[in-house]
Amino acid sequence: MSSPCITCGACCAAFRVDFHPVELAGGVFAWGAGVPREMTVPVTARLVRMAGTDASPPRCVALEGVVGEAVACRIYGERPSPCREFDVEHAACARARRQHGLPPLPERG
Repeated sequence: MSSPCITCGACCAAFRVDFHPVELAGGVFAWGAGVPREMTVPVTARLVRMAGTDASPPRCVALEGVVGEAVACRIYGERPSPCREFDVEHAACARARRQHGLPPLPERG
């Protein structure tokens, strides 16, 4: 079964995404190539943010497509830890979907 995320993307257009700069491209602990620096904005010396996620309404700069129809992350392999850790079974997923007029996902059995 495919991930419901490929037709959703609500979380990418609902929440601020902050993470430590070591996850940036060239960082010591970055997986793959790391998050491209040009897709982020500095917040503090120990915090960066995905560009667009602090806009009103928020929308991550890496999100392509139409929320609720078909979406993709342009940096999926290098996405930051908050995105890697986001769980479709968490209440935040349901909140994001609700914000975009999408029904909750069916519970997995």
